[in-house]
Amino acid sequence: MDLSLTLRFRPPELYLIPGKSTSPIYFPGKQYLPIIPRLKTNLVTTLSTPRPHLVLKAKIRSPLEGVSEEMNAIAFQNLDFAPARRRVRLAFVEVQRQLDHCLFKMAPTGIRTEEWYERNSRGMEIFCKSWMPEPGVRIKGALFFCHGYGDTCTFFFEGIAKYIAASGYAVYALDHPGFGLSEGLHGYIPSFDELAYNVIENYSKIKGQSMGGAVALKVHLKEPRGWNGVILVAPMCKIAEDVKPPAPVLKVLTLMSKVMPKAKLFPQKDLAELAFRELRKRKMAAYNVISYNEQTRLKTAVELLKVTSEIEKQVEKVSSPLLILHGAADKVTDPLVSQFLYEKASAKDKTLKLYDDGYHCILEGEPDDRIFRVLNDIVSWLDSRCSLD
Repeated sequence: MDLSLTLRFRPPELYLIPGKSTSPIYFPGKQYLPIIPRLKTNLVTTLSTPRPHLVLKAKIRSPLEGVSEEMNAIAFQNLDFAPARRRVRLAFVEVQRQLDHCLFKMAPTGIRTEEWYERNSRGMEIFCKSWMPEPGVRIKGALFFCHGYGDTCTFFFEGIAKYIAASGYAVYALDHPGFGLSEGLHGYIPSFDELAYNVIENYSKIKGQSMGGAVALKVHLKEPRGWNGVILVAPMCKIAEDVKPPAPVLKVLTLMSKVMPKAKLFPQKDLAELAFRELRKRKMAAYNVISYNEQTRLKTAVELLKVTSEIEKQVEKVSSPLLILHGAADKVTDPLVSQFLYEKASAKDKTLKLYDDGYHCILEGEPDDRIFRVLNDIVSWLDSRCSLD
């Protein structure tokens, strides 16, 4: 059975899953690469100014439909810091559960869930969550998930996790520092290596445990024997040439990121429109109110560009059993990138699944039957490698 894996329309996500052995299998989820604007559009240099200036453009968000003005005011407050994001998430829990999406409406019942915070070695509170099968169900293996850029391990992933847990797997997830309910400046990645080490550190506590796809690959490269498998959904492991900024622009961005690392850039395209094939589901994505959907911060953009370049040069070292899922019509991350990874990876056990007409968010934004087809493909791949004795 073919398989290809990518998660939501925010850059990367990851899954990790242990099989019959005690070490888990690592499965990256989907990834989304922020579009870096062209120099002529966002950087303006004049004779009277000795260095480039960043032009910041305000992004006007549409009010959420079906909720009160008071709830909209809550959703649109400043979410730079974790306490505000946690309050907003709590206020919208019931609203999100009522959304008419198959991941919410058709989620299996009886799944045991738990939420908690772990303080990492840098002193930051990291939000963690688990989903377990019903009591009495023997667990086949564990899957560890890392969300993509701007995203969270809650909202749509709740339904995905419950579906996989109902198939006999323990599912664990966390929010990266600066995202979701974890501490840190919203949307800020000062170091991609620190992001990977945070995953290693926190999941090691559990097992003993993009972005999304990029995080998963980065963790695998740092701990090649630490995981029994990797699942990637639309992985960000190579930047398409038509997206990659020219060398002079990248140099300027890198220099500016040292001076104003937390400054934001205005994205060139609407990623939601490119990521979700169904308009109705695309509108629902806005209700993930603690996601980061503002301009990409300078340092974050540079780190994402740098890590993809590093991974591209090391894809031959990817040796773990590998499942790659990708929408064939994805305009956020090029399906050819997944083909590149599939061909170059040294793994003997590797599978690439391309879904015809599929957009970036093949687990959230496609027709219901396509979403469950992808979920079934994931579970089938797991079952064939994590079957009980």
